[in-house]
Amino acid sequence: MSAILLDGGIVHYEVIGRGRPIIFLHGWVGSWRYWIPAMQTASTSFRAYAVDMWGFGESAHETSRYGLDQQVSLLDHFLQEMGIGKVALVGHGLGALVGLSFSMRYPNIVDRIMAVNVPFNIEAVNSRLRTGALPDLVEWLLSKDPVTEPARTDGIKSDPLALSTSFNSADGFNLATRLAGLTTACLLVHGQNDPAILAPVFEPELAPQMMQAIVLDQTGHFPMLDDSPRFNRLLNDFLALESGESPRDLQLKEEWKRRIR
Repeated sequence: MSAILLDGGIVHYEVIGRGRPIIFLHGWVGSWRYWIPAMQTASTSFRAYAVDMWGFGESAHETSRYGLDQQVSLLDHFLQEMGIGKVALVGHGLGALVGLSFSMRYPNIVDRIMAVNVPFNIEAVNSRLRTGALPDLVEWLLSKDPVTEPARTDGIKSDPLALSTSFNSADGFNLATRLAGLTTACLLVHGQNDPAILAPVFEPELAPQMMQAIVLDQTGHFPMLDDSPRFNRLLNDFLALESGESPRDLQLKEEWKRRIR
């Protein structure tokens, strides 16, 4: 287990591989651990980090740190402490929200971001996710099988206040207007059967040129677990783009083509 001290609080992370840096940010249910298959895929060409945000996993459980701005600051300070410059981000749910907020705040630092099941506004978040107890959310969003066990185990260890506090800043969820000027390469990925987050309506002619959206059928709130092989192939294709290329330039495989909105 690796950890660093940021602003007087312990932040847990894990890292594998060598190469350019990529950081995986978990969602509202779980911790760094469910990213292991994706990290292993990325680690063939990247140095893959996965970070537990404040209130989740093994990072400090301190209520004063649970706001969205504080989670964005965690990512900022983590990069500084680790000496990481240009970086790729992969975020899921809360992690996608944090990653996109960071990308808009520091566009010169983020080379690209894959945002998985990210809500574009607070209304896109099912009220059950905003108010449910953690054991209930784990049962709701995760099937019982060995693949999901890491997320199930760590999900119930999170501080419930870390979830509820993150929903208190409605402005932080207002991505539809904030993303209009996005210049960072961004691939939106959504599980077609996600009961927790409503997929945004993606209109290519109105969206930033550097943004693309793909919906993965037969997957839910955790597409990286529901269909790891397909998710990881998509991740590899996205990471293989040259810096500055738009995800719209992806040589889309047949399994993605019919899923683009």
